[in-house]
Amino acid sequence: MAAVVSLVVIVTLGLLVTRIATVALTMTGMSLRHARFQARSAFTGTGFTTSEAEAVVSHPVRRRIVMVLMLVSGAGAVTVLGTLILSYAGVDSTGGGVRRTVVIVASMAGLLWLSRNDRVDRVLRRIIERLLSRVADLDVRDYAALLHLRGRWQVVQVPVRDGDWISSRPLGRLRLPEEGVTVLGVERDDGTWMGAPSVDLQVRTGDVVALYGRQAVLDDITERLHGEEGEQASERSRAWHAATPPVEVVERRR
Repeated sequence: MAAVVSLVVIVTLGLLVTRIATVALTMTGMSLRHARFQARSAFTGTGFTTSEAEAVVSHPVRRRIVMVLMLVSGAGAVTVLGTLILSYAGVDSTGGGVRRTVVIVASMAGLLWLSRNDRVDRVLRRIIERLLSRVADLDVRDYAALLHLRGRWQVVQVPVRDGDWISSRPLGRLRLPEEGVTVLGVERDDGTWMGAPSVDLQVRTGDVVALYGRQAVLDDITERLHGEEGEQASERSRAWHAATPPVEVVERRR
């Protein structure tokens, strides 16, 4: 029975390893659903060509996590196979083999139930996150993926020059949210950074304003000048935004 116990322990460790890898991937900004899929895919050696897999390969921290997981899974598969064979070595009767099979199947079923239990999952995730935060620096988030900075959505830095539409005006008067644009921050010419600025912040010549929104709108804002023409462009953009919901379906390659 020692081999049977060893088999259960090895499988348990395998499930724990994939759980740790899943939490580690989520700490880099990947969603839980995608992190779980990628961790299990790497551990089982199953390859999938998906946008999430590309996000893993292109991210240095995620790539290291998956590489370690693949190495561990290779050694684990051999160990599980060898232990399973040893579990039946020395069995001198059919009844003994049946009893060992029942023990193995029941143990695997119990482990499967634990791995799918939401309460156990939440407790384990909190413990693993706490431990990983102490021993590793994994808070390297893929902000390009989080903000969907591809295609229509962009982040731009707009240097403010004299005569620009956004210069010498408080952010509230610009009404940028009505155009679907978010002001992420403003950097003064002395290097001072003001993140998530209030609507009362006065934009000055020499500032660099970080904006997030759809590329067409951002391009239009960077080219606007003071005066009636700039106000008309702003009004047209607000009307277009009101008639065009900014919700878009993100297509994923399966």
